[in-house]
Amino acid sequence: MSITRKNPGPPVVKGAIAQRGADSYAIVPRLPSGIITADQLEALARAIRQYEIPIAKLTSGQRIALVGIKAADVPAVWAGLGMGEGRAVKHGVHYVQACPGTAACGYGQQDSLGLGARLEELFNGLDLPGKVKVGISGCPMCCGESYVRDIGLVGRKNGWTVIFGGNAGGRPRVGDELASGLTADEALELVGRALAHYRDNAKKCQRTARFVEACGIESVRTALGLEETAKGPARQD
Repeated sequence: MSITRKNPGPPVVKGAIAQRGADSYAIVPRLPSGIITADQLEALARAIRQYEIPIAKLTSGQRIALVGIKAADVPAVWAGLGMGEGRAVKHGVHYVQACPGTAACGYGQQDSLGLGARLEELFNGLDLPGKVKVGISGCPMCCGESYVRDIGLVGRKNGWTVIFGGNAGGRPRVGDELASGLTADEALELVGRALAHYRDNAKKCQRTARFVEACGIESVRTALGLEETAKGPARQD
């Protein structure tokens, strides 16, 4: 009896994602909240020229993807960039996107960039059942797409609102508000507890939206010691 083996696919390259075509990989450097320095821009430009990388693309998560790198060049590209990995190939916090908030925007009511930097520092590298995307908005206009991210934070005059279980993919879901009127410290503490509950109870590869659908948002609130809310899934001012 003959056995037909499936194509094993391209070789796995650490820190890179296989693309279409032979020997083509992409990497996603870490850019917290989409902030990039002049030195980082110059390093990216050098890598693109030196290794003849055909595509450099801004992503929806406020990152830069370098696409079309040869497998043998991936380690050298990472070394030359001197930037952390945007965790595009592992489960955990993939990115934190944030609007300018009070740092620049006239509508900003809270410091979204500052909170984003703190959140990245606290939770980057945390192992989780699935990928987690974070959206931080400095006002209720919600330019950080907070209601359709696994973790969302929206700044209002009275403080931060924390949202859990949103998704903007093929099965979109509006996230649920866990609490509002929080200080930055309180918001980060609640995010940490929500991620810990998700880590300890979700199935492997289960995103937060599917986790909430399976167990119910009130069970999440109860586990986190939060009072039930009568607001419904999410409030948009």
